[in-house]
Amino acid sequence: MSTAAAVLALVWAMTFSPNAPADPVPYDQLIAAEAAAATTAAAALSAEQAEHMAAEADWRLSARLYHAGGGGATGNDSLGCRPIAMRTVATDPRVVPRRTRLFIKETVGMQMPDGTIHDGYWYASDTGGAIKGNKIDLYTGHGRGSMRPAMPLNMTTLTVVEAGRFDGCPPAWD
Repeated sequence: MSTAAAVLALVWAMTFSPNAPADPVPYDQLIAAEAAAATTAAAALSAEQAEHMAAEADWRLSARLYHAGGGGATGNDSLGCRPIAMRTVATDPRVVPRRTRLFIKETVGMQMPDGTIHDGYWYASDTGGAIKGNKIDLYTGHGRGSMRPAMPLNMTTLTVVEAGRFDGCPPAWD
């Protein structure tokens, strides 16, 4: 009974909402609105990020996700550093050398669990037995729930640009 009431309330709200458009929106207007939103998002990029977005890919890598706990990552990465959620990646060092700072185009603008937006920078500081060839593992944090923001990237091919080298351990989020 409560489900029927909820459906009725939803239909009522959609039908008589003051924010509902009176007429259908033409397709070209929708496309123009999406283009304006993309331009606004692009304007928020730093000069360095915009340069990386425009650059050709140094690697096209097949993505996987990994996390701490429940059989996922444990302890330190292959450099002896604590993995940093949404920063640390595992790669085959014969393809992507350790200590390479990476810019992964598909992660720019990804909304993080705390509401912040990912800037696209990752750090190759880990390796793994299953990481052979053109593969990359993105470390998402602790527990399966940490994988949620990056789940659309799992098993996809990512566009990766070399953004320099780093010393020490990957930096934590500010």
